[in-house]
Amino acid sequence: MNLGFIYNLATGKNIVMISVEEALEKILSSIHVMGEEEVSLLDSLGRVIAEDVYSHLTIPPWNNSAMDGYAIIAEDVKSASKENPVRFRVLEDLPAGKVSERKIKRGESIRIMTGAPIPEGADAVIMNEVTEKDGEFVKILSPVSVNENIRPAGEDIKIGDLLLKKGKLLVPSDIGIMASIQKSRVTVFQRPRVAILSTGDELVDIDEPITKGKIVNSNSYSLEAQVTDAGGIPISLGIAKDTRDDLSKKLNSGLGADVLITSAGISVGDYDFVKDVFTDLGMTMKFWKVAMKPGKPVAFGDIKGKPVFGLPGNPTASMLCFELFVRPSLLKMQGRSDLFRKGVTAESLEDIKKKPGRRHFIRTITSCKDGQYYFKTTGAQGSGMLTSMVLANSLAIIPEDLSILKKGEKTRIILLDERI
Repeated sequence: MNLGFIYNLATGKNIVMISVEEALEKILSSIHVMGEEEVSLLDSLGRVIAEDVYSHLTIPPWNNSAMDGYAIIAEDVKSASKENPVRFRVLEDLPAGKVSERKIKRGESIRIMTGAPIPEGADAVIMNEVTEKDGEFVKILSPVSVNENIRPAGEDIKIGDLLLKKGKLLVPSDIGIMASIQKSRVTVFQRPRVAILSTGDELVDIDEPITKGKIVNSNSYSLEAQVTDAGGIPISLGIAKDTRDDLSKKLNSGLGADVLITSAGISVGDYDFVKDVFTDLGMTMKFWKVAMKPGKPVAFGDIKGKPVFGLPGNPTASMLCFELFVRPSLLKMQGRSDLFRKGVTAESLEDIKKKPGRRHFIRTITSCKDGQYYFKTTGAQGSGMLTSMVLANSLAIIPEDLSILKKGEKTRIILLDERI
């Protein structure tokens, strides 16, 4: 644990800056799964199902042909060959979606298409490739086994089968299987509504003129995109000025959401009032500083049971803290069990120096060759450099006690892009 001390505003005493693991434990132990709601089948894609799905249908509902060919009695063609073909009368053509009213007898056949129900009396389908058309007849050039090229009723699904278990993240194949049993409405866990507030007199919105001393409020857009990517519903509260009154007014307006996120104003500057306003609103502060870089000034607590995250103002630090702390929280709220991205061990392609005492999360470019992962940095790692996140497909974790990770040494990597 890092032994750097900070000042606790609530007690006036020095407290220890907590580790990343401690911060995650405090956050996730406070996060609860949302309620349930019923949505249309297609709207359930990418959501976590909140019910077990059992089939009330048999699929396929009847024996059907696995390919285009001829429905026959297998016994009739046991000696068939190219040199000694067996000749059948073709009673009719049977396309998919139609049912034959004929019963096949010895020496008879019905031309059948893929998916069509097997006619009564037939016990095999001979594929087109081993037949020859002969007017109203067909010549069979090969034997076939009983039930060959027939898909039996219930081959895929039987009545009462458990198709999907509660807690599964729904993917396109799940949508298809629910459609196949005519399930048009699905019960899923709710998506959290996440209110986002950026703070700072220096901020202007994306379509406002930039004058001297002003910068564009990119954080709100980055965070809204991250919330959406994590399955949440972003609610923009705009920009709050560096006054207690404006902060209080805008933060109050966000308390109707399920989660509240602020960006900037959580440090120790003369105009950083966010912590004070949090206290005014009755926030229980769980922690304020984490032994990490970037992102040391990050806060977490709750107001009336609602999670509140105070993120740093620097763009990269804000995005990284969201990735590490907010994203797994939003996933848990939606019933997800896979809260964290895939991690791998990778070899560094360069020396990486740092000051000991805090865990560093280096923006990196990772590649895989012959089953081994390698990484290099994206370049300069300033917490205000958003380009370091744009270039990165991964985050390298450099432990607290290290001052240098040498070229050729290995460390853990968080894959932001799991296609690597």
